[in-house]
Amino acid sequence: MAKNKVEIKGAEVTIITKKDSDYISITDIARYKNPHEPKDVVKNWMRNKNTIEFLGLWERLNNPNFKGVEFDPIQKEAGYNSFTMSPSRWTETTNAIGIITKKGRFGGTYAHKDIAFEFASWISSEFKLYLLKEFQRLKTEESDKYKLEWNVSRTIAKLNYRVHTNAIKEFLIPDDLSKNKQKFIYTDEADLLNFALFGKTAKQWREENPDKKGNIRDDATMEQLVVLSNIESFNSELIKDGVLSEQRLEKLNKIAISQMRIMLENKDVKKLKE
Repeated sequence: MAKNKVEIKGAEVTIITKKDSDYISITDIARYKNPHEPKDVVKNWMRNKNTIEFLGLWERLNNPNFKGVEFDPIQKEAGYNSFTMSPSRWTETTNAIGIITKKGRFGGTYAHKDIAFEFASWISSEFKLYLLKEFQRLKTEESDKYKLEWNVSRTIAKLNYRVHTNAIKEFLIPDDLSKNKQKFIYTDEADLLNFALFGKTAKQWREENPDKKGNIRDDATMEQLVVLSNIESFNSELIKDGVLSEQRLEKLNKIAISQMRIMLENKDVKKLKE
């Protein structure tokens, strides 16, 4: 889980990323209005009928497991003087995912960015505009950082590809083979790696993605590019050892699966994206 903080008009607001979705601390936003009792600010907002209707609509659009039946009586009661609502009661009753309550290090109430911006508007239109601007700046910085890391990984993969092609040239291509026929061997070996990692050839990828520019490797993630570099090096050694292509494909596929699993679960790799 990635965590960032932005400062809005003297208030520090925490943003966490959970399963590719950004959640913003509405507890931090509430402190801008009432630094001593931010929980009360959130509860007062959730008593509002318009708020309940908005939260219900958001859940219906984004949450297939939302309990609409349990939501209906809440919607009817919302707005009355006797009506009360808290983040924990909301999530427990309706199985909502747009608002989450966390304890410990990142403690507080968080809301999906769509909901958090709505809450910020209720607090202050000015605050919302500053929050939106800072959020967009943060996302731009994260995107630029990831692009840089991706470019480094892509460069490493290309450098390793030189080692790979040299092994092909030295051990797989006969001296008297024409250049036109040599191209097929290079292509076959490149696709052997593609199939081991991506499960498809470059041609199959192009047929599946006619509107995308570049090739299958240009569309790869940073993790895939790192694994690609590794299996390129390993395949070069297998070629030198005279291992047949069918056997190499099986070995490379097992390595790719194992390394991708490690890459995606490794905390240090995840930190690169934070």
